[in-house]
Amino acid sequence: MKRIYLNGSWVLFLVLLILTSCSKKEETAPAGPPVVLVAEATQQNIPIFGEAIATLEGSTTTQIHSQVTGYLIKQDYTQGAQVNQGDPLFEIDPKTFQADLDKAQANLASAQASLDRSNQDLARYAALVKSGAVSVQEYQNQVQTNISAKANVDGAQASVTTAQINLGYTKITAPISGIAGNAVAQLGDLISPSTTLTTMSTVDPIKVQFTVSEQFYLNNADRLSQASAVPLEKRPASIELLLPDGTLYAHKGRFDYVDRQIQTSTGVITLYALFPNPENLLRPGQYAKIRAVTQKINDAVLIPQRAVNELQGLNQVIVIKPGNIVEVRNVELGDKVGLLWVVTAGLQPGEKVVVEGIQKCQPGEVITPEPYVPDTPSPTPDPNAAAPLNNS
Repeated sequence: MKRIYLNGSWVLFLVLLILTSCSKKEETAPAGPPVVLVAEATQQNIPIFGEAIATLEGSTTTQIHSQVTGYLIKQDYTQGAQVNQGDPLFEIDPKTFQADLDKAQANLASAQASLDRSNQDLARYAALVKSGAVSVQEYQNQVQTNISAKANVDGAQASVTTAQINLGYTKITAPISGIAGNAVAQLGDLISPSTTLTTMSTVDPIKVQFTVSEQFYLNNADRLSQASAVPLEKRPASIELLLPDGTLYAHKGRFDYVDRQIQTSTGVITLYALFPNPENLLRPGQYAKIRAVTQKINDAVLIPQRAVNELQGLNQVIVIKPGNIVEVRNVELGDKVGLLWVVTAGLQPGEKVVVEGIQKCQPGEVITPEPYVPDTPSPTPDPNAAAPLNNS
């Protein structure tokens, strides 16, 4: 029994020794080159987009006023609804204006009767003056009476016309097609021409205003002038609108015009664009962003933004040289395009840069590169995208 126990102890000792030896070999086994994810610098013709904060307003906005004074007796439209030009909006009590018209028509009838008598008298005097029965002076007096009677008829007719116009003003109709807003005046109010009844806005198309810097304006003054010379319907629909939640509006807009002056306090100038709004989704007062192509870059070198490391004011990338050797290189950057940077200097198309695992890279060391696949691929820029002002 003692001999068997000793043999078992030696066996156990040998097993532990072997396991310890294997563990030490595994711990001391040299590690391979670190694995990093790399992407190749590509070359493309790309459009550069500019963005600006925009404010929406009606392409035409009109305050509705009465042209006569009277009591409001009816509202004929639904607040906030689309109305067409000529649709009734309000009615003013017409009784006073109908009475004025009746009186004017009566005065016209009286004046016309006087003119008829004067015409008869003038014809009789014309015959009598030839026979010498009346003097020339009496005939001339009758001519002047007839002229006065005609003037009275003209004056009475003008009064009738004025009364008819004023009576027509008691029915207030829409001067434009658009959205009619809240009714400010209430039924029973005594309103006058100074009273604002409501406000209407044409929202299809809707006007979008945005500001650009004075320098941008000066750099693009020729393009803006050329675009303004083209009829609006023939200008390219190339301006995009981003809604407050970040979604892209379904319709593209056209450049409309440039405001008359630069704002002295801010050094910016306002530009306007028109967007179709058939569903009336867009309303005056909304804020949004506009986006448009401001320039095109031919043969631009592009790399993922994550490949760039900023250090003490310098932009650096890790370049993989032949033999998978690490090189740290300074680069100059241009514009951002989606998730990519435009590299203007320091990198050639086809060179590979480290996107993930930059911290594992030391200059001159060897790494193991693997392809970088972004979670959300950056959309490929469209080299044929149209510039907002018909720029080529």
